[in-house]
Amino acid sequence: MNSLFQVPVDAFFLEFDSDRNGGFEPLAAIQHQQVVLGLITTKTGELENKETIIKRIQEATTYIPLERLCLSTQCGFASTEDEQWQKIQLVNEIAREVWGVA
Repeated sequence: MNSLFQVPVDAFFLEFDSDRNGGFEPLAAIQHQQVVLGLITTKTGELENKETIIKRIQEATTYIPLERLCLSTQCGFASTEDEQWQKIQLVNEIAREVWGVA
């Protein structure tokens, strides 16, 4: 791997909450760091489909092993407080299902 891609960080926090963010192909350049996938949008209050998010996490495992992946909202919130808590609860439910967190 070219030294241009050797970044001295422990994790990358990346937004993938819309099609304009592109696919997961760039993850192939990440060597050993954790990757936090910002798959849950905070731009709207509408909840994402849990199965769709799980499928996207599975797609990302093509490039990064599941044990190095995490799930998050993308940064910031542009929704109501109730909608924000619903989104965080969705992240929690998906993480429990995908990673078996008790």
